[in-house]
Amino acid sequence: MTLSIRNQLPGTVTEVRTGEVMATVSVRLDGGQHLMAAITLEAVEDLALAPGSTVRALVKSTEIALTTTEVKGLSIRNHVPGTITHLALGDVMASVKVATDGAELTAVITRDAATDLGLFVGSDVIALIKSTEVSLATA
Repeated sequence: MTLSIRNQLPGTVTEVRTGEVMATVSVRLDGGQHLMAAITLEAVEDLALAPGSTVRALVKSTEIALTTTEVKGLSIRNHVPGTITHLALGDVMASVKVATDGAELTAVITRDAATDLGLFVGSDVIALIKSTEVSLATA
């Protein structure tokens, strides 16, 4: 299956914490970064997720926010540092490629946000991803 989701990050499940309806799944990406996904308990069962399971973390490019400094006091669980390797500015939107340890993320943000942040190729950023915006897939 081919997906339009730009961010498809291979990794291994390190922990599954289940609740009544939802679960949090910790994933160690192949490059060493860690992501948390909040998915339904039904999805955990359907995918047979357990520590050691091989997965792909899927994140739409429009669900990644960028910051140029560490932000404290946020409920966003995933803070992934990296460096901008490509910046395409359109009239309204910008596409930003961010190299992280062992992975590349694509974020789509408004042109105004890219300008306000002073983004440029080579600048350091932190990708912010809500755990509820991380989907998981198995082979």
